[in-house]
Amino acid sequence: MAAVFRVTRNALLKRKNNIDTACGLSRSMASKTPVGFIGLGNMGSPMAKNLLKNGYPIIATDLFPESCKELQDIGAQVVDSPGEVAERADRIITMLPSTPNVLEVYTGPNGILKKVKKGTLLIDSSTIDPAVSKEMAVAAEKMGAVFMDAPVTGGVGAASLAKLSFMVGGVEEEYQAAQELLTCMGANVVYCGQVGTGQAAKICNNMLLAIGMIGTAETMNLGIRLGLDPKLLTKILNMSSGRCWSSDTYNPVPGVMEGVPSANNYQGGFGTTLMAKDLGLAQNTATNTKTPIPLGSLAHQIFRVMCSRGYANKDFSSVFQFLREEEGQ
Repeated sequence: MAAVFRVTRNALLKRKNNIDTACGLSRSMASKTPVGFIGLGNMGSPMAKNLLKNGYPIIATDLFPESCKELQDIGAQVVDSPGEVAERADRIITMLPSTPNVLEVYTGPNGILKKVKKGTLLIDSSTIDPAVSKEMAVAAEKMGAVFMDAPVTGGVGAASLAKLSFMVGGVEEEYQAAQELLTCMGANVVYCGQVGTGQAAKICNNMLLAIGMIGTAETMNLGIRLGLDPKLLTKILNMSSGRCWSSDTYNPVPGVMEGVPSANNYQGGFGTTLMAKDLGLAQNTATNTKTPIPLGSLAHQIFRVMCSRGYANKDFSSVFQFLREEEGQ
């Protein structure tokens, strides 16, 4: 009898394990339902590719159809408008350049909210005014959808390697659902609080980044004028208290580092126009909250001047080149 019991028990356990495995596979496959992706620029394209690599079917669109071709070639389905994306996907990520683009994509005549299904999760990874994120959340809620802001930091390189950092704002109960997708594209996903707090964190980060880049560019330029080799100076900075991301990871001086925009005539990376835009957001929120940001305001003016002097489409680290030209070199 004992032997019969053991055989029966083992058979039942084996059957249970098979059922659990099947259920696990079923849940996994169910979670890989199509994901909408809108905005396939320098950041959006590699982010969407990483979702594809993780098995998520992608339904994509972009204002510029040529931006979709590379993604289409590796398996994404391309449609003509954000509204069409909303008809076919109940999880949608947007990665857009500015507030007007977000408003058009969500609320325009062919926008997401014209076709969105109830229960859809909308994740916006653009960097925009926190107040606009809150407006979009209210508009989405009226349609039975959930909006979360999840701006990113890390740049194009991190986007390609799925090592972005996401700062997420929204309903905490929906955070896990958003995290499932965001971890396919990033190494760090941080819940910041209610809608708009992700944007607040991003704006603060980019203001510090801009100030740090200008400081690094000024420091390197001064050292070079004093006769220091730029690689030697960089080595010293990076073993000293002046070390920062702009000096040790994204150095603005040509010839110091490989694989960064300064090594490629400041092409690619994070454009000066976008940095000026983000600093404008910081300036607006500082004004609204009566917060003094003297260095942030000065950085905003510097990058705005750069945009008017031919640097608009160059990486923001070209502030080093801008300073050299300003002194007549």
